[in-house]
Amino acid sequence: MLSERWAVVPLRIFLAVLFGVLVLLQVMSLPGQFAHMAQESPDMAHLRWPLTAITVFWVVCAQVVVVCTWKLLTLVNRDRIFTQSSLKWVDAIVWAIAAAWAVLLGVFLAVGFNADDPGLPLLMFLVLTSVTVLGLLMVVMRALLRQATTLRTDMEAVI
Repeated sequence: MLSERWAVVPLRIFLAVLFGVLVLLQVMSLPGQFAHMAQESPDMAHLRWPLTAITVFWVVCAQVVVVCTWKLLTLVNRDRIFTQSSLKWVDAIVWAIAAAWAVLLGVFLAVGFNADDPGLPLLMFLVLTSVTVLGLLMVVMRALLRQATTLRTDMEAVI
């Protein structure tokens, strides 16, 4: 259990930094970036608010994953990770990834059907594939956590 304790503190520090950067991105950078885009390319100005909304939504999904990971780390510290309460946090991570994936799929299809150059659709396909792998990995990890929780509950009942 000592090795987990050494990993939990730095992970929490990096999660806090990541959350702070995500808030800055959400509040300052993304709206400013798309406002600048609208000024520089008036023909693309109609995309300012949809792109702002979509990217802020993705940041919110990432923030949900960060908060849920923090809560799971709390359960690890309390040696309560193999309980039913941990499953709700993993479920929230899976749903956040699924929501981000669904919006990403829509953006990928919109960009793919309107692209002149294959570069952006290929990059978006790479990101879509990566998010798909991450989501499916979380589904598998959730199943493993559920099995471990059941085994631990059974073992505690025997002892």
